[in-house]
Amino acid sequence: MSTKTAMETPTTMTASARTKLRTDSVGMIFDRDGKSLSVLENINLEVSEGEFLCLLGPSGCGKSTLLSAIAGFLTPTSGEITIDGEAVRGPDPRRIFVFQERGVFPWLTVEGNIGFGLGKLPRKERAQRVSHYIQMVGLEGFEKSYPHELSGGMKQRVEVARALAVNPDVLFLDEPFGALDSITRLIMRGELLRIWQAERKTILFVTHDIDEAVQLADRVVVMSARPGHIQQIVPIDIAHPRDISSPRYLQLRDGILNQIGLAHKL
Repeated sequence: MSTKTAMETPTTMTASARTKLRTDSVGMIFDRDGKSLSVLENINLEVSEGEFLCLLGPSGCGKSTLLSAIAGFLTPTSGEITIDGEAVRGPDPRRIFVFQERGVFPWLTVEGNIGFGLGKLPRKERAQRVSHYIQMVGLEGFEKSYPHELSGGMKQRVEVARALAVNPDVLFLDEPFGALDSITRLIMRGELLRIWQAERKTILFVTHDIDEAVQLADRVVVMSARPGHIQQIVPIDIAHPRDISSPRYLQLRDGILNQIGLAHKL
C-alpha cells in the first residue's frame, strides 16, 4: 500500500494547474516461468499540466514499468491510467517516449532525425520547425552531421529535439542521461531544464540518481523496492537554477536518502 507522509500524500498536486495525468490504484503483475511476480502495487498519482515530475527508486523497483504503462506500452493488471480524463489504451503520438538506449537513426543526419516525425507538414513548415529545435538544443553547424560524428551528449540532444519537434503534450524520459559521463550529464540536465522552461511540456522523468531528481523536478516520487509502491512524494520548493550546496537543497536530498534507507550508508 502507498505510504502517506507528513510531506505530501500520493495524490497531492503542486499547484492549481489542471490535472494532466492520473493513476488510480495501478498494479502490475508479470508471469515469470509460471510464477506471478508483483512489480507495481497500488500506485495513486496525479500530475499537473506542465509539471516536471521525477520517478526515483532503486533498480528493479518498477519505475520504468510504471512509465511504460503510463505511456501505453504496457497494460496494468489492475487500476486505471488517464490522461486528459481519457483512459490510456495504448501509445499516442501526442506523447513521446525517449528511451534509455540511444534512439537516433544512424542513417539520418541531425536534420533528418529531428524531422523524422514531421513528414505530413509542408516542406517549408517542416524546415522551419527543424531549424527551431536545432537552435533550441544548441546543434547549429551540425545539421548535416550523422550520429557517428556526434558525441554522446549531442546524440541525446538530437533525441530530445526530435521528441519536441512533434509538439507532444507529454514527454516520457527513461534515464536518458544514464550512459553519459558526469560532466556531460550535468550539462544535459541544464539543457533539459532550459528547454522545459521555454516549452512547459509535462515531463515524467525516471532516474535512480537522487541529485538528478532534486536538481530537475517540481516533485520527486520516491518508490520502494519491488513490488514498487509510492513511499513519499517530495515537493522541491527551490527556484531554478538550484544551488546544490544550499541548506534547503541538502535538506531535501538528505531527506530522500533517509527515506530510502541510505542516509547512514554513504
